[in-house]
Amino acid sequence: MARPPAHALRVAVLGAGSWGTALAAAAARRHPTLLWARDPAQAQRLEAERENTRYLPGVALPAALQFSADLDQALAFLGSDPDHALIILGVPVAGMSAMMAELARRLPALGMAGTPIVWTCKGFETDTARLPHEIARQAAAGMSGLACGVLSGPSFAREVAQGLPVALTVASDDARVTRRATAALHGGAVRVYASQDVAGVEVGGALKNVIAVACGISDGLALGTNARAALITRGLAEMTRFGAALGARADTFAGLTGLGDLVLTATGDLSRNRRVGLEIGAGRKLEDILASGVTAEGVRCARAALARARSLGVELPITEAVCAVLFEGVAPMTAVSALLAREARQEGLGPSDPTR
Repeated sequence: MARPPAHALRVAVLGAGSWGTALAAAAARRHPTLLWARDPAQAQRLEAERENTRYLPGVALPAALQFSADLDQALAFLGSDPDHALIILGVPVAGMSAMMAELARRLPALGMAGTPIVWTCKGFETDTARLPHEIARQAAAGMSGLACGVLSGPSFAREVAQGLPVALTVASDDARVTRRATAALHGGAVRVYASQDVAGVEVGGALKNVIAVACGISDGLALGTNARAALITRGLAEMTRFGAALGARADTFAGLTGLGDLVLTATGDLSRNRRVGLEIGAGRKLEDILASGVTAEGVRCARAALARARSLGVELPITEAVCAVLFEGVAPMTAVSALLAREARQEGLGPSDPTR
């Protein structure tokens, strides 16, 4: 495996799903980059075919991109200077705790404990209803100098891998993280904005998937574009209200990781969450949809998000309706009727509830 110059920024992307592969392709156009796949056979196919035939079929990967199924080798690729390295976690929420624990164990031994880490997963942990930053900090509690954050925004992996324009947000309370992620990805077709609102970016990334399922259900029922617009708008209010309860800034939800990601996921043809909703609205059972190979984070995190919101005393009526349809056997039109039957409320800013 070729070694980059000692002074170069080196990027290791851990996780060879669609989004990990797409970000590895984007980074490899600018910096020495390695993509780690858990499955050795997948790593060999990536190397031989220069294409992720499982997740991004038909998209050619940059010739400079390197691959490995050896985690030690992937971390060694970063070199010995944490000031010239970046780790991007492309693992799902369910894999965050185990991966962060591995990094907390391995990086200090390499003298790389201060290497900035950004994750891309969106959602709440199923059993604990924790957000990714809460998972990461607990799993890596024993590692000093932890520098971490989240990378999110309105983006379909296929378009990013193809080199089409995209705007993303990196959020962290550590300036090293935002600077390093910006240096790794900003340029050409990729524009990166910085934020300190980790909780807001993560809540937006999680809730927009649930609202996208709701919009898909509405469209599958042929309820019209007016209904979809109402769901998007009131869904944004849910996201903002929930985020505020978790300490997020309201203006974050007017940006890329709030409104931007919500509109894309609720309306875009490449949205898996919207696709699940469309099929539910058309009469298919959730278990049959998932058995066909479709994965959607909105399905995985909806109940955890609702449980976390209830523990905080926050109302999420659209999320509650989605959970009723997906997991409680409520007919889609019955859930819609329940939403329509809610009492009239005032919209707009107010001192007690800024998103009522």
